[in-house]
Amino acid sequence: MTLTVISFVSFTLFVAWYAWYKTRKEDLSTQEGYFLGGKSLTGIVIAGSMIMTNISTEHLVGMNGSSYKNGFIIVAWEVTSALALILAAVYFVPKYLKMGLTTIPQYLEMRFDAGTRSMVAFFLLVSFAVTLLPIVLFTGAINLESIFEVSSVLGVTHQEGLWVTVVCVGILGAVYAVFGGLKAVAVSDTINGYGLLLGGILVPLLALIMIGEGNPLSGIAKVFENSPEKFSVIGEKDSVLPFETLFTGLIINQIYFWCMNQTILQRALGAKNLKEAQKGLLLTGALKLLVPFIIILPGVIGFYYFGDSFMDDQDLVYPALVKKVLPVGLKGVFAAIVMGAVLSTFNSVLNSASTIFSIDIYKRIIQRSVSDKKLVRIGKVSAAVLAVSSILAAPMVASAPEGLFQLLQQLNGIFFIPIASIMLAGFFTKKVTPTAAKSALLVGLVFYIMATFVLQVDIHFVHIWGIEFLLNCLVMFLVSYLWPYTSLTKNTYKYSDSQMKGWRFAGLVSAVLVVITVTVYIIFGSI
Repeated sequence: MTLTVISFVSFTLFVAWYAWYKTRKEDLSTQEGYFLGGKSLTGIVIAGSMIMTNISTEHLVGMNGSSYKNGFIIVAWEVTSALALILAAVYFVPKYLKMGLTTIPQYLEMRFDAGTRSMVAFFLLVSFAVTLLPIVLFTGAINLESIFEVSSVLGVTHQEGLWVTVVCVGILGAVYAVFGGLKAVAVSDTINGYGLLLGGILVPLLALIMIGEGNPLSGIAKVFENSPEKFSVIGEKDSVLPFETLFTGLIINQIYFWCMNQTILQRALGAKNLKEAQKGLLLTGALKLLVPFIIILPGVIGFYYFGDSFMDDQDLVYPALVKKVLPVGLKGVFAAIVMGAVLSTFNSVLNSASTIFSIDIYKRIIQRSVSDKKLVRIGKVSAAVLAVSSILAAPMVASAPEGLFQLLQQLNGIFFIPIASIMLAGFFTKKVTPTAAKSALLVGLVFYIMATFVLQVDIHFVHIWGIEFLLNCLVMFLVSYLWPYTSLTKNTYKYSDSQMKGWRFAGLVSAVLVVITVTVYIIFGSI
């Protein structure tokens, strides 16, 4: 345990020192410096930060727990991300950079009106506070409590140990985000991101070497023979993720998450130029195709080792596998990477939330003439408040029948699909009015909550996303037809100083990503 603690502390301190060293000369007193990293992020940094913002312990714990129970059918959440990242790189981000956006809600004011911008900003802040942040903290606490046995060390119950871990991680994450700004978050994410890829691949690799008695190929063969059905990527109609969902709500969710999500796109908005933004987005797409080896395969290996013993508490299988296969000296480093994964998503969401609150709410509604220095201070205070609220909310997500990752996706649908609906309508039609956009936001939100959480309609929630999207479109076009607006589109583009010349290999890399994604389904779909 001593060696585990020493390696954990050493790696964590190194990441903190490196982030400080790389950002020590940055001017964090300006809006651009604090919220967008001084528009200096490169493709490598953007990709590392994006992958860490996306993949946190709700993936390590939640998706491995889900694959332990359901197999490879959940791979759709990951491999289809590459397609959405291509859209972000070649269509959406060039437009965002050309407009000079700091936040995505700013676009909604340009296209619709200030009221739409404020509603979406409020929705995003609520979604951060009650869904993503608490689940990230709680899944991180599960992993760290398991590795360090916090409850045993402190002589408290398991639940109390989780509480202590949640509070400590939450406070540390808040310090990173509040005092470092986007650049510090992105730099630390880069180290942790590539560390997570290496460490995450090491877990299943060591497990397969152990199972195959020195030969990982023999190991994977044994795991496959033990439960070949778990390697199929085609979900049945009554499964946790039916194959048909790829063509209904899942595609809308992926487009929102990778093309319109402030937490993800803030890194691209902070790029040095369009070329670096596209490099970062497409590299992220390539990394997402490797991710199943980290957050899906270990769960299936866990089924080989533990059988049905974790079926009632699937989110504990990944920490158990880590403890079983990692040598003592590496457990501390891996725990530090897990801590980095938690901090990365937590920091990134806090930074994005403070950006949205400061730019879209405080500066627009409360004090229009606020100075950059005060705006940064307001951002820090709002991030701290949100951190405290998420720490308090974390234990409320403890019991999730289908696992924490599935719960996160269900909760995300409350806000993601309505926002995606009006964003897509804004980009692809000039006929939708501001009143129609606001109506669709409210109708979509109420419909999804009623169908999923109140009436509990016997339709998979991803299919409900697709129905919700169509309903939102119907509402928008109906309201726009009945109450037309004379001045439909502002589109007051704010041309930035960024270089708008794209990456010359963007088309080629995009084509390769499409081919690999389709090949995955052809090969594994036949199992």
